Amino acid sequence: MFGKLWRAFAAQVNKLANFFWQADPIAQMQLEYDNAVAQMKEGRLGLEQYRALVERVTRQVRSDESRVVDLTAKVKSYLKAGDRATAGKFAIELQRGQDDLKENKGQLDLHEKSYQNYLMKIQNASKKLADVRTKIQKYDAELKMSSAEAEMAQLAKTFDFDVTTDFGELEQVIQGKIDLNRAKVRVAGDLSSQGIAEIEAEKKMEESKAEDLLSQFEVDMGLKTPETAGVTPQEKTLGEKQAEPSAQQKEDALKNIEKQIGG
Repeated sequence: MFGKLWRAFAAQVNKLANFFWQADPIAQMQLEYDNAVAQMKEGRLGLEQYRALVERVTRQVRSDESRVVDLTAKVKSYLKAGDRATAGKFAIELQRGQDDLKENKGQLDLHEKSYQNYLMKIQNASKKLADVRTKIQKYDAELKMSSAEAEMAQLAKTFDFDVTTDFGELEQVIQGKIDLNRAKVRVAGDLSSQGIAEIEAEKKMEESKAEDLLSQFEVDMGLKTPETAGVTPQEKTLGEKQAEPSAQQKEDALKNIEKQIGG
């Protein structure tokens, strides 16, 4: 029973861990990269310390080489001088120096090879880290671009002006308003043209009436004959002679005509 409970709990924890793991993979890769960089820094410090050891052994080898050269010269000098006892003493020291030199050279070769191997590994790891950093940047850019493309695809679908979409319905509403506005303009224009023919006819009738009155006035004034004025002469009473209108009558007639025209 407890085993089942533990497995169920572990499964839920694993599920939660996978959720956070997959929530932001770029951040996870960056975390792994940062950890690797931190380890690389520690490895570099260790490599520097190891190189210091190699340098100490190298200095010891050089010291042993100088000591061997010096002891060899002393042995030769005492042998030439015939002092074999002293030459033998330095010969023993020379033997020890040569042994130390051989041992230190072996250590130096071993440390140098180890150092070169460590250096190669760190250089290779550094190259891989650089590749990982490039991949992280590439994946981050591709992930953002793909996300943007997905958003744009969804947005393009939303912006489809089909009658079944919101934008399609809005377009229909806008077109309806445009049609209504155009209809109002057309109706206003049609209404404004009503009565124009009647007004024009009435105006022409008034102009014709005014022209007739002026023609009659010209005949009455004696400015024109009825024939030239186009006025039908009034019938005269037999035996009566039409009297010539006085100046006052002419003035009154002109005022009457102007009043009629102005009215």
